[in-house]
Parts: sequence; C-alpha cells; structure tokens
Amino acid sequence: MLFRFFDDLTPKNKLISPLLLDGPVVYAAYLKMEHSDENIKFWMACETYKKIASRWSRISRAKKLYKIYIRPQSPREINIDSSTRETIIRNIQEPTQTCFEEAQKIVYMHMERDSYPRFLKSEMYQNLLKTIQPNNS
Repeated sequence: MLFRFFDDLTPKNKLISPLLLDGPVVYAAYLKMEHSDENIKFWMACETYKKIASRWSRISRAKKLYKIYIRPQSPREINIDSSTRETIIRNIQEPTQTCFEEAQKIVYMHMERDSYPRFLKSEMYQNLLKTIQPNNS
C-alpha cells in the first residue's frame, strides 16, 4: 500500500515521531524530481475536493481540476484512460463528490506500482530513514 513506510518508521517506544510528517513531503519532492508530481498533486486535490459540501464550490473546483489535470494537453495532464476522461467531461457541469474517484484510483495505482517502489529504493527515502531511525552507535 502506498505510504506504508509510515508503519515501518514509527518508533516502537513512542506513539509518533514528528519526523514522520516529512514522509509525504519527501515523496512529493521525489515525484517532482521524477517529473511525475502531477499524480500526487491530483490525488491530494481529489481528497480535498471530496470534502466540498457546497454545490457551487464543487462546480468551481471541479472545473479547475479539469483544466489542470484532465483536459488533454493541460499543464499537468494525468495519465488516465479515455473512458474515464470522457466520464468526467460528461459530468463536469454537475459534478458529484465522486466525480474524480475513478481517475484518482488510476493515479493512485500508477504511484503504487511505478513511482512508489522506485522511491523506496531512492537515496531520498534512505535519507529519510536515517533521520528517523535512532543511532545504533
């Protein structure tokens, strides 16, 4: 599971380490370095979008997400299939809170299968581990 490294990093003698908060930041920095940070940004934007209760705010935010991530040739176009893209386009005028759910699942799968395993092998992740694990000297 994506972000499962938090389980490995939690010190056994403490409830939570403040350094664990660096994990998502480091992963996002890694994705930016890998030129695929649109995935994590879209995923996080969807998490925020799902919490919007106001119909008008949801419509406004949905159109913004479409322009940034879904529209072909958009600045941060995410890699989703045409069927998912077409469904979003059909629903964008009256978007529900689940309008981007399928696209979010696809992006999550891309991160989980592709970039996240590479991140776990990266120097950035190893450095994160070093900052969190106690010195064994």
